[in-house]
Amino acid sequence: MTLTKGRAAGAVAAIVIALLAGVLEYTRTDSLGQSAEAFAAGLIAMAVVGLALSLPGITLQGLALGGLFVLAGMLTWTATKRPGIIWAVLAVEVVVFAVWVWPWLRATRSLPRLGAAWLGLAYWIFGVAGAVLVAHWKVAGQRVAYAGVFTLAVLAVIALNHKRRGKDLSVGMAAAILLGIAALLLVGAGSLFDLPHAIPDNASAKVMTNRFWGGPGLFYHPNSLAGLMAVAGIRIGFDRAMAWWQRLGVGALAALVLSISDSRTGFVFAAAGALVHLALVLWRRNDDLDRLPSRSAWLSVATPFVVLAIVVTLGGGYQFLLRDRFADDQNDVTSGRTDTWRQVWVDWKHAGLAEKAFGDARTSRAVVWRLDDGNPIGGPRRDLNTDNAAVGAFRRGGVFGAGAFLLGLGLLLWHAVRRRPDGSLPPAWFTIAAVAAVPTIATEDWLIGGTNGAIWLLLAAGESWTLLRPGVKPAVESSNLGLDAGQNAGVQPAVS
Repeated sequence: MTLTKGRAAGAVAAIVIALLAGVLEYTRTDSLGQSAEAFAAGLIAMAVVGLALSLPGITLQGLALGGLFVLAGMLTWTATKRPGIIWAVLAVEVVVFAVWVWPWLRATRSLPRLGAAWLGLAYWIFGVAGAVLVAHWKVAGQRVAYAGVFTLAVLAVIALNHKRRGKDLSVGMAAAILLGIAALLLVGAGSLFDLPHAIPDNASAKVMTNRFWGGPGLFYHPNSLAGLMAVAGIRIGFDRAMAWWQRLGVGALAALVLSISDSRTGFVFAAAGALVHLALVLWRRNDDLDRLPSRSAWLSVATPFVVLAIVVTLGGGYQFLLRDRFADDQNDVTSGRTDTWRQVWVDWKHAGLAEKAFGDARTSRAVVWRLDDGNPIGGPRRDLNTDNAAVGAFRRGGVFGAGAFLLGLGLLLWHAVRRRPDGSLPPAWFTIAAVAAVPTIATEDWLIGGTNGAIWLLLAAGESWTLLRPGVKPAVESSNLGLDAGQNAGVQPAVS
């Protein structure tokens, strides 16, 4: 089959799938208008699939790494009451990653060098020690399993960087994120343009029907969805190896996803990325005074700000950016997070020495329980996340976990901004993503990984690629900054 015929067949398949989404919605609502909206949503979803599969540099390993983590994250909201399904995906990860890492000890030598490893692995090890010291054997066993999965994931990234002779895994991981977003748009096609949206059977979701979660069979928290969109947009949109239409397409998708998710944290992530990108371009201008940025470079700088403006205006950002989602008095823009953080501190003060040092050991994920969680006083308590990466590391790993978090963050940022010994710069997308993720520490856990750890793993891939790949000429790196220097690396600048 020729390339042209293959594309035509793919377009026909996309239209058929979108039509099926429209027909399914018509059988549910008997409304031609609703059916047309579902058909349009299906077309958008299939366009995202096409965008994802068109990206240059996709590796099967990167696609699998990103896909397994994205799937596991989505299942934490889709299969909340069926944890066996989530553990089955984690078991698949163990087998796949273990095969890639073999021989297992070779990659471990590089593990302590990665800030991402300290961020996402250390608190599990400290948490195991804490659970053993207070004789919570079941919790210790579960934490050993979690630690094994995520350690193998990072080791797989390290090993594949070597085995693939410097092949970049992050493109495949970004493509997997886009495919996950496409799946959510497709299953949620019936309510994508409607209010209320379809939601999972979850207490917090019931008060957020105005936010897009996906659809029956596949749900994801809107904040996590927006975070994945932001990091995928950074990976693709700020890389001049991508075609102009791919970069423009991911920008348009970001405007849509940030709008329908109503996510303040995702908006902050994207806004920080735009600002860091602007700073990088200006810094490179000062570093090369005889090489001024081109018009296409300035257009690439302006595009993310246009996306943010669309979200604030047409996307309704002016309504959700300062709104309290849970309380009637509209005074707590953290949506109850401060109460959770306060409870973490109270629990730590009343804990024994072992749990003070190594973290709360009552549950494997060190969830937080508080009386004012929205459930009746006499009812079961909700399992709350800390929704703060620093507080989360402190909760799960105690004082040692907090120290490991600070060490890991420092290493990650240092590796994201410093020059390599050969004088080359880190990939621009990694610098932007790592620095832009810092403000999100205040309201999300994604920097410390876990089951919902696709963002963390993508940063780990960028850090590993920066530190462990074979040496490259400096000109290759400057091509990612949106400057004409891309021509010096043999990469033609994208036409905007």
